[in-house]
Amino acid sequence: MKIHTVKAEKKSGSLKKEDQLAWKLAKLAADTKDSDLDADVVDMVKNRIIDNAAIALAALNEDAVVVARDKALASKGAGLATVYGLPPDQTFGPREAAFVNAVAVRFRDQDDTYLAAEYSHPDDNISPLLAVAQQLGIGGKDLIRGIAVAYEVHVALVGTGNGTGICLHKHKVDHMTHIAAASAAGFGAMLKLPMDQIYHTINFAVHNAISSRQSRKGDIGAQKEFVPGFCAEISIDALNSAMHGLKGPNPVYEGEDSIIRRFLDGKNNPDAEYKVELAEPGDKLRNIMMTYPKEHAFEYQGQAIIDMALEMVDKMPKKDGRVDWSKISGILLETSHHTDHVIGTGANDPQKIDPDSPRGTLDHSIMFAIARSMQLGRWDEDVYDIAAPEKEELRAAMAKVKTVQVEEWERRYHSTDPKEQSFGGKLIVTLADGTVVSDEKACANAHPLGKTPWKRPNYIKKLEQLTKGLISDAERKAFLANVDKLEALPGAQLGLLTPKFDAAKLEELKTKGVYNAVCKEGKAVLNDDLSRKKVSPGR
Repeated sequence: MKIHTVKAEKKSGSLKKEDQLAWKLAKLAADTKDSDLDADVVDMVKNRIIDNAAIALAALNEDAVVVARDKALASKGAGLATVYGLPPDQTFGPREAAFVNAVAVRFRDQDDTYLAAEYSHPDDNISPLLAVAQQLGIGGKDLIRGIAVAYEVHVALVGTGNGTGICLHKHKVDHMTHIAAASAAGFGAMLKLPMDQIYHTINFAVHNAISSRQSRKGDIGAQKEFVPGFCAEISIDALNSAMHGLKGPNPVYEGEDSIIRRFLDGKNNPDAEYKVELAEPGDKLRNIMMTYPKEHAFEYQGQAIIDMALEMVDKMPKKDGRVDWSKISGILLETSHHTDHVIGTGANDPQKIDPDSPRGTLDHSIMFAIARSMQLGRWDEDVYDIAAPEKEELRAAMAKVKTVQVEEWERRYHSTDPKEQSFGGKLIVTLADGTVVSDEKACANAHPLGKTPWKRPNYIKKLEQLTKGLISDAERKAFLANVDKLEALPGAQLGLLTPKFDAAKLEELKTKGVYNAVCKEGKAVLNDDLSRKKVSPGR
């Protein structure tokens, strides 16, 4: 492994292509061989494909996903990519299929995670890679290699310790920039493209994948869920342009008006630099093994806290078998800056202590996570379905929770020592009689260093739980069998990696928009009483 320094050039054209980060990422992708992947890495790629299917299928009837799917339906027959929930013989344009699949994967905020200098969900790269593989007839073995490279690059950009990583959120830039770069590199490795084409795929993708973090503030809406879908489209278009010999903006990271110079540290300091650690030829690509799954549908900083809150329920005062909130004076979470400032009371966001807030806000509220865990004594698929009799109790309980940044938890959050690194905190419950009950947890139980690190059976159980009543046992069994033999699957059979709904019905849009407008005499008819089944794509 080698740590590379990345900083803006002094004058335009002064940085050789070989010294640019995008070129170095392209070289990593072009140099990767199947022998660079250990057996446990290949197995983990398969685990994450299972994980993607589980969370995507569970989200298919959510409003945002139904809208995204409608966009894909308008491209039916225009390509060879498949969509979660639909039969594999129904195929769509790769951009459109990748978009809806990526939106479905991200919707529940239960996809895998990696946190360092930046935040990330590396499995956001799977949907665009799968769609392109299906479109171009790429086999399972090459798909595995592409996914492994995407993870390798994504984690490297986020940071692997020793002061590495490119922080985007410090400047309120959304983390979609790193997704696009990783997908672009993954395409290059999967398709075995020439380095110059991979380089320009990265240049196009990174340049067009800049957006602000307003999507994660205030009245959080669908943009947060759509981010990986937009990234999928951007990266696929970037790939197409580069394959035709077109050049993307360069140097995309280091130029005078580049990402670093105009959006990141370089905007205030022309000498600003970043460090990125990349595999050298002959190194095994193992960054995917540093990433961690989500057991709970909640932002990652809440995973260990939810585990801890559930474990503390037995120590709480009870009434009729439930936690008696009247006997709890307050709950204090000592934790890192991020947990306090982004999802805790340090965010000073009143919507984060309001149970009437949308799910996209509640799954980024640690006050909700702690109160709801203790209120129910469990965390499963219906925690966001709050019954009316529970709501006022929950509102009062959420108001009892406070968070505070503590130096030691902040230090451990940024530690590069995996034995010290923490995404948890200390939970202190003060009872009405003055008794104090406390516990602390550094890592979620499912984390590679947690109490019960996840293996293949855990991913299968998650699939079973999230798709119960949505797909049949036979469909689930067939899907898992195809994942097991992914190396041998030809491109024509990769549609079997997006299971179809065969035990439930997919929801259809009840409103009319651009993609489901009926074309009649050259005009779109938008009357609400038009049958959805009559919709044909417009020109």
